[in-house]
Amino acid sequence: MARAKKTSKKPAKKAEPKGRAFRPFRWIRRWSIRLVLIFVTAVLVTVSAHTVFNPSKTLYMWQEERRLGSIDYVWVPLREIAPVMARSVVAAEDANYCLHWGFDVEAIRAALEEGEGRGASTISQQVVKNVYLWHGRSWARKALEAVITPVVEAVWSKRRIIEVYLNIAEFDEGIFGVEAAAQHYFGVTPDKLSPIQAARLAMVLPNPKDRSASRPGKALSRRAIAIMDGAETIRRDGRASCFED
Repeated sequence: MARAKKTSKKPAKKAEPKGRAFRPFRWIRRWSIRLVLIFVTAVLVTVSAHTVFNPSKTLYMWQEERRLGSIDYVWVPLREIAPVMARSVVAAEDANYCLHWGFDVEAIRAALEEGEGRGASTISQQVVKNVYLWHGRSWARKALEAVITPVVEAVWSKRRIIEVYLNIAEFDEGIFGVEAAAQHYFGVTPDKLSPIQAARLAMVLPNPKDRSASRPGKALSRRAIAIMDGAETIRRDGRASCFED
């Protein structure tokens, strides 16, 4: 009897796995989360580094240097600046500086009631704008400013914020920081500034290209005297305690 021939069964081919369908909304969400995490990390690292290391020239300084050919800018520690200078800029720009966490709600409310002619930016917001962002009005810049300002307030001390502010503020065309400003206007180092000189420097800050600390008109002279009185007031009532030794 003939033996039946064995037939070898070939193993069935495994079905090829189908590629995942591309889901654009899931891809956008995933990358949006990654970008937000990268941004938050970059902000935290940079802001934390600036508690120890002084910020370099700001974007606006580079722009002015390119436009003018050169700028006058020298960093000086807060301990080498007359205390009345810090009090004067606070009295002029942000009297509730020691009382808020980066945003002055009362000033914002007043600005909304009075219209666009009145500013409500705190010193902290101005530092964020000058160090990390750009000049000019745009919703994008305002949004970034609103995000970064609380981080700066949380990581830096009030004393550090005022130190950075005094070193990056523009006091005249191409004159940045209180060291350059004190020499430019009065021929003194910042630790030698008198109350009226400090008040005059603070007076020019809202519009440094159109105001002069050494040759103020009558209206600006009255403004400087008001700032000098305000600086003494915040010294007496304790509103300068957060940035003074």
